[in-house]
Amino acid sequence: MEQATLMEMVKNNPNALAHINNPTDEMKLLAVTQNGLALKYITNPTREMLEAAIDSNARAIEFITDPTEAMMIKAVTAGWINLEYIQHPTAEIIKLAMQQAGWAIKYVTNPSEELQLLAVRKNYDAIKFIKEPTASVQEAAVTISYEALRYIKSPTPTAELIAVKNDETAIRLINDVDKAKILEFLRVNILVIKHVANQITLTELEQVLREVLGNESVDEKYVRDYLNCSVIDKNSGIMPLDKLMFIYKHGSKKAKKIAVDEKLKLK
Repeated sequence: MEQATLMEMVKNNPNALAHINNPTDEMKLLAVTQNGLALKYITNPTREMLEAAIDSNARAIEFITDPTEAMMIKAVTAGWINLEYIQHPTAEIIKLAMQQAGWAIKYVTNPSEELQLLAVRKNYDAIKFIKEPTASVQEAAVTISYEALRYIKSPTPTAELIAVKNDETAIRLINDVDKAKILEFLRVNILVIKHVANQITLTELEQVLREVLGNESVDEKYVRDYLNCSVIDKNSGIMPLDKLMFIYKHGSKKAKKIAVDEKLKLK
């Protein structure tokens, strides 16, 4: 078959290269220029062919045994997922991929804490690809979203507290929730009561409230959430408590000031 005919075949279908015996360099270059993945049919490609393949389709990096730094940069810049096809990426290449998506950490062996943090700060759920995330990594992930708890096999107590403080719904994602944990969670987010009211007594709740509301450094949000919580109310059949009177008797000056402000706001 004439070379011109073969060239036309390759131009129309780059994969035709696989069925041509002893293709010329010109045919090979045309094939990878048309579709970089045709590189898999070429033995000992030239540098020009490699670069043409990457330019055509960044995923062609999969078929390059020893890519240059420039080739790797071009591949992951085109798409972070191409990190999967790089056998020995440099630290800079890994960071470049994870700056696009934290999920790229799934393709990194034994990532450092620095890389783990970079990953979860970009995408909190990238933590599901980290076998044993450090305490700092767990805390960074749950600070962004309590949903990160879904992917942590053994969360630290601090990570659990951060998650619950940010959103009381997080308690649903925590295993082995005993009385001690419940009371600890209530100390950081009173709205947890919505999920645990049937697991503690009014006396236990009042003890927590004395500790928190009686503190001058009490968080303003905590006080306002307490005052607006419908589960805790003097007319409630669940946790009957006169909230304003309780603050008057046991609250710090700061808590009382916030309570007055909240009461005026509601009028």
